[in-house]
Amino acid sequence: MTTLATPNACLAPHSHQAGSRVVLLDGFKLTGGTGIITIPRGAERLLAFMAMRPRAVGRLLVANSLWADATEGHAYAALRSTLIRMNRTCRETLLVTPSSLELAPTVSVDLHDAQALAHRLLKAGPHAAVDLSVEAVATLSSELLPLWYDDWVLLEAEDWRQLRLHALEAVVAGLVEARRFGDATAAAGAVVRADPLRESAQTALIRVHLAEGNQSEAVHAFDRFSRLLHADLGLAPTLELRDLVEGRTGPPRR
Repeated sequence: MTTLATPNACLAPHSHQAGSRVVLLDGFKLTGGTGIITIPRGAERLLAFMAMRPRAVGRLLVANSLWADATEGHAYAALRSTLIRMNRTCRETLLVTPSSLELAPTVSVDLHDAQALAHRLLKAGPHAAVDLSVEAVATLSSELLPLWYDDWVLLEAEDWRQLRLHALEAVVAGLVEARRFGDATAAAGAVVRADPLRESAQTALIRVHLAEGNQSEAVHAFDRFSRLLHADLGLAPTLELRDLVEGRTGPPRR
């Protein structure tokens, strides 16, 4: 297939927009020195796709991923048109060659920072205070591009959901160890809201109540989860969770 050239395709490294940031959590934004940069929807999708890739991606893969329902020729044409319609500030967030695209090294991505936070939390503690902060909980409570339903987004969103929920549970454990029970309850609540049927999330919340000495709160949380799990899935909590509650409070209410 003939390579499709793009105007200003090969940009010198020094010309790229310094300080640009692609925001993917809780919705797409491109920000720069002057604030939010308005760009066409097609450019949003392209930048979001590239922001999730750690290295250069071939044009064919980009085109077929973003325009999956189109023929290869039409997908290539759509990619070329999207690149041409980008304004200079937007275009300079990408390293574009005749065969590949890559996010410019001067462009930061909030998802990358959030993933790094999550991976730090999943390592054995003690954890830095900033990683157990209210701001960290807010970051880990953020969804990846909500209301975007492209297949390539949904796959990445599910990976991020699993990572952030595990990290939030680690935050809860760290906050309990630091005896910051109010913050721990809030963090556990964030995990439960993200997935009310997730037993490890409910367990984290119950452990907070037990560590704080609130036996009645632990029993009430167990009862709510038991009813929800039975109503939605016809299941009962695991013996491990039941033993945790019964061992600390006596038999839970039926």
